[in-house]
Order: sequence, then structure tokens, then C-alpha cells
Amino acid sequence: MTKTENSLTPKKTSLTTRIIIGMVAGIVLGTFLQWLMPNGQDLVFNVLLFEVSLQSFLVDGVFEVIGQIFMASLRMLVVPLVFVSLVCGVCSLQDTTKLGRIGGKAIGLYLLTTAIAISFAIFIAIIIGPGEGVGMSANSSFTTREAPSLAQVIIQMFPTNPFEAFAQGNMLQIIVFALLFGIAIALSGKAGERIASIFEDLSEVIMRLVTILMNLAPYGVFALLASLFTTVSLETFGNLIVYFLVVLAVLLIHALVTYPVILKLLTGLNPVIFLKKMRDAAIFAFSTASSNATIPVTLETSTKKMGVDNSIASFTVPLGATINMDGTAIMQGVATVFIAQVFSQDLTLADYVTVILTATLASIGTAGVPGVGLIMLAMVLDQVGLPVEGIALIIGVDRLLDMTRTAVNVTGDSMVSIVVAKSEQQFNNEMFLDENAGNKIEEIDFHHLKD
Repeated sequence: MTKTENSLTPKKTSLTTRIIIGMVAGIVLGTFLQWLMPNGQDLVFNVLLFEVSLQSFLVDGVFEVIGQIFMASLRMLVVPLVFVSLVCGVCSLQDTTKLGRIGGKAIGLYLLTTAIAISFAIFIAIIIGPGEGVGMSANSSFTTREAPSLAQVIIQMFPTNPFEAFAQGNMLQIIVFALLFGIAIALSGKAGERIASIFEDLSEVIMRLVTILMNLAPYGVFALLASLFTTVSLETFGNLIVYFLVVLAVLLIHALVTYPVILKLLTGLNPVIFLKKMRDAAIFAFSTASSNATIPVTLETSTKKMGVDNSIASFTVPLGATINMDGTAIMQGVATVFIAQVFSQDLTLADYVTVILTATLASIGTAGVPGVGLIMLAMVLDQVGLPVEGIALIIGVDRLLDMTRTAVNVTGDSMVSIVVAKSEQQFNNEMFLDENAGNKIEEIDFHHLKD
């Protein structure tokens, strides 16, 4: 191809740009539809001989179907991706003691960042006082379920039936089984090598499937946000706008300041490059509000763009989706102070310490799915004697915050993965510095499936 012909070839829009376009278009269309249907009033159009309901056909029909298929497709990949990637990672370890070091570093960093997150959130909330003078009373209740004890969490990490764990998507049990299975393969000599090669091939195929779904993501993101913003508006916030802004501000500070500072101090890497490469995963997390559903994208970002070796990322990323709840911890810290102020109840220093410890430890074993933060918050409120029905005050604004804190969580997963990989000399510095790393694998030609 000549230089002239090459210059005439249209430049492909990057995946990030397409996802952002889908996200903005979904928000704009959803807001417009909400304006067309104020107070939930539906619009009915006569099309030929049929009456078509805008709400039923477009919002609850087209958008709901596309959005839920997209979510289901992501969740479909989580279990096979985590299991296969983790088995491959463990098989590649030459020393099983290394697994203990990796796990210790990852868990320690996850718990440390969670403790920092909730401590900072409580500090900012006390200074600003989002609930002072609100004078609201809860007119509805929130039913909570009893939180499992630490002993139960540890026991439940070990599956009695691994296939049941696969079917239920129990991430901790899948991780434990994958670790044991991978170690067994590594210790099985020639037979283990043959099985390991099969898993390596499976890993390549599954990652390619992730790439295919990522190329379809702009449409899924558009449908999800278009449906969501038909019901969410600024008027929804009302007197809770201060609470909303405080939580949002602390989330952004944690993602854009705390994580980059930790990354710079522990690795010396450029935080700006890190944040740029996190855009796709953060947008996915924001759209899905689920750390578990975002695992495939987070894993691909960490290994193909950041330079983290698969033997590290295959362990730290799914582990982080399970126990790293920094965004949720921030919400809990601000919400606890907010609810205490609304009901005019003073919390002591011991109460705040209890909140920090409870929320940090409760993050272990908590599912990375939408809305789980409210369940954890109910447990935290019980620990310090605050009325659980106070959660009803913040339910209306929690959906948008849930999406934002999920983006914060996956950013923390990648940051910790980089720190652990760097400390274990399992990090590709050239890939991290390459701005185009991982972009080529995102390109799929659906018209020509083979090169």
C-alpha cells in the first residue's frame, strides 16, 4: 500500500472513545425520555394498527433486553476466566511459597487501602456535616440480613462441591479450588504438563472472547445508561445533595490521589499513565456497578496494558473483586456520619473505630455485585447502635454512587496487582510505558475471522 493510499484509509475510532460515546448518548437519551415521561407517565403511539408504549417497548423492552444480555455475557465469562487464568498462573509458579507471599501482599494492601478509605471518609464527613440540620425522618424501612462471622467466612472459603461453587459464582471458593488444582497440576510431572498446556490454550480462547464482548460494549453501555437515566435525575437528590457530593468527592480523591500516591511510593511508576490505561475498565465498572462482572476487563487491562504477569493478575484481580471494597467503605463512612447527624445521635471515638474495623473486615467475602454496599452498611449501623431504617434516606441516590464506587474498586484492584507484580519481578515495564499496549488485541474484524 502506498503512502497516499494509507493516508486515505479512515482511522478507526478507539474502543475507549466508542464506549464514552455510548455512555454519553445513553445518559442524554435517558434524560430526554424522562423529560418526555414526567412522574412516570407513559406515552403511547399509534404505529399502523398497533398501540406502542414508549416505556414498555423502548425502556423495559429494547434497552432492558440489550443491557441485560450485555451483563449476562460479562457474568458468563467470570467463572471460566477466573478459574482458567488462576490455574495457568499457579502452574507457572516454580516455587509454591511464592503463592503465600503474593497472597499476603495482596490481602495486606487491600485491607490497608480499605482502612484508609473509610477513615478519610469519616474525617471529611465530620468536617462537612452532610446530615446536620436535615431534620428528616425515615418513613420506610430497610430489611437486613445477618452478617456471617469471620469463622464462617473462613470455613465457607473451602468448597464441599466445586461444581456448585461454579454454578453459584462463589468467587472465594473458586479461587481456593483453582489454587489447589493448579498446585496439583504443577506437581504431576508429564501429565501435569499436558493438562497445563490445555489450560494455556483455553486461556487464550477465553481472552479472545473477552475482546469480542469488549467490542460490543458500547451498545451494552448505551442501553444500560439509557434505561437507568429514565428514572434518575438531579431532583431525586433533594436534601441529600450534600451527602451525595461528599461521597462523590471522597471517591474521586481516593481514586485520583490515594491510589496514584501509593503506586508512586511503592513502585516509582508514573501514576498518569496508570490512570489513562484504567479508562476502559473504569467505564465498564461504572456502567455495570459490579466488580465481578468487570473482572474480565480488569484482568485484560492489568495483563495486556499495564504489564502485570498473568501469574500475579490471575490471583490478585479476582481476589480484589471479592475483598477490595474501598468505594463501599467510603460510602459506609460518610453514610454512618450522615445518618447519625440526621437522627441527632452522637458517635464516640470508639464508635468510629468500630465502624472502621467492621467495614474493613466485612469487605472480606462480600460479593462484588450491585447494591451489596447497602447490606454491609446495615451491619455497620447495627454495630454502633444507629437505626438501620436510616438507610431508606440514601437509597434514592445510591445507584449512581454504587456505579462510581465500583469504578474506584477496580482501579484499586489494578493498582495492587501492579505493586505486587513489581515486588515479585513479574512486571513488564516496557508494556506499561507503551501507550498503545493492548490496543491491537481490541481490534476485531468480524468479517474475516481468520488472518
